[in-house]
Amino acid sequence: MPTQPQGDTDVVVAGAGPAGLMLAAELRLAGARVVVLEQEDRPTAESRGMGFTARTLQVFDQRGLLPRFGELNRSPGGHFGSVPVDFAVGDGRHASVTGISQARTVVVLGEWAAELGVDIRRGHRLTRFVDTGDGVEVRADGPGGEVRLVASYLVGCDGGRSVVRRAGGFDFPGTDATTELLLADVQDLELPPKWSGERRPGGMLLAAPLGNGMTRVVVSEHGRTPRERTGPPSFGEVAEAWKRVSGDDISGATPVWVSSFGDAARQATEYRRGRVLLAGDAAHVHLPASGQGMNVSVQDAVNLGWKLGAVVTGRMPETLLDTYHTERHPVGAALLRNTRAQAVLFLGGPETQPLREVLTEVFRGEEAARLLAGLVSGLEIRYDVGGTGDHPLAGRRLPDVQLVLDDGVKTPGSRLLHPARGVLLSLGSDPEPARTARKWSLHVDVHSARLADAPLTGETIEADAVLVRPDGYVAWAAGSGDLDAALHRHFGEPTG
Repeated sequence: MPTQPQGDTDVVVAGAGPAGLMLAAELRLAGARVVVLEQEDRPTAESRGMGFTARTLQVFDQRGLLPRFGELNRSPGGHFGSVPVDFAVGDGRHASVTGISQARTVVVLGEWAAELGVDIRRGHRLTRFVDTGDGVEVRADGPGGEVRLVASYLVGCDGGRSVVRRAGGFDFPGTDATTELLLADVQDLELPPKWSGERRPGGMLLAAPLGNGMTRVVVSEHGRTPRERTGPPSFGEVAEAWKRVSGDDISGATPVWVSSFGDAARQATEYRRGRVLLAGDAAHVHLPASGQGMNVSVQDAVNLGWKLGAVVTGRMPETLLDTYHTERHPVGAALLRNTRAQAVLFLGGPETQPLREVLTEVFRGEEAARLLAGLVSGLEIRYDVGGTGDHPLAGRRLPDVQLVLDDGVKTPGSRLLHPARGVLLSLGSDPEPARTARKWSLHVDVHSARLADAPLTGETIEADAVLVRPDGYVAWAAGSGDLDAALHRHFGEPTG
């Protein structure tokens, strides 16, 4: 295996948002040295996202993070472009977690990353970098002046206005914003009970309770063109727009946070150029709809983390990083498609009302609700894991199952993924899969178990053995494909 250059660190991550912190933690679990550069002095208290989808819940669960969030509430309600959808259709596994602000998620991930030994440098603004072919030289402005770091790889997790993406020459095609929406989190706002939102001739209004006396208001005026801004709008601007659309005066409320956003939709044509990669909003921007932005970003990070960690520690060739683009770029493209569709429904004027009414009836059907819930949650993702398996489970996430290990201990399958290692789960009598996997014992844990009589959900594993990647996706299942080839593809050469 080619040796990696010995610099100041293995990976520099630009940005300490959910994607950057999740990636940094995953890299540390893989044994890599990581420095995170964040231009803000402290974690933001602002939160566009107010929860996470079912897939992100599973991602956090597989690393043992859920207890850190406290009590979790799952909501069966949801919408697609403001048209109601029952996301808890069927067994309820598509239901999202609500009431957890993105700011809280950043705190939880930041504390976890720091515990794992991630070097998080706040108040450091990345200014420029050079990919030398053997590594990346990074410059940043810090509290004490300019900082220079040499790393094997640089990952831009620095948001929609990514410096890494722009300086790295990544193509970012798509459409600019056609409208601007104003948002404010306020206290002391008096609105009728259960008032959530409606359309008026002049635009769209939304008001959602956030708890503790806080309400989020969003207003969209028809014909309002995006403005060039150097900072957030004033609350007075939000209140004036609200009054023009609704006729109601909310200026007496107390603003806590004010922001604006648009419906731009862009995606990088490649997620990797040499030793520079993109994840999260640096790779794709879109209308924030159904809380998908943070969730897709976190899942980008988990897909990339174990792969980049294996490369920088010399366990795998850098060609493994190509699978990051091939697996996650289609997910980003699907994200842009569905948020563009939601923008038509969400922001359209009276001409789209007949479409909303028809779709309201369609979405009441279980099949349509299940399709949309899977689309928004990410639960229906299936990766191409190569010629190493054509079993229905191959490329899909390990089902949520309850296991009984050989020693009699009951455990959810997700707990076996806490160390972020590969897992060979032997559920049948054939000893050969476990015997083969033990040749990779430095990177793959082997567990013999049976499925518990009382499953956690309606999901099950219809295979006598499965090989699971560190990100929770099945790389091989017994009855199809070559286990030895799957182990080589995902974990390199045998180690034992």
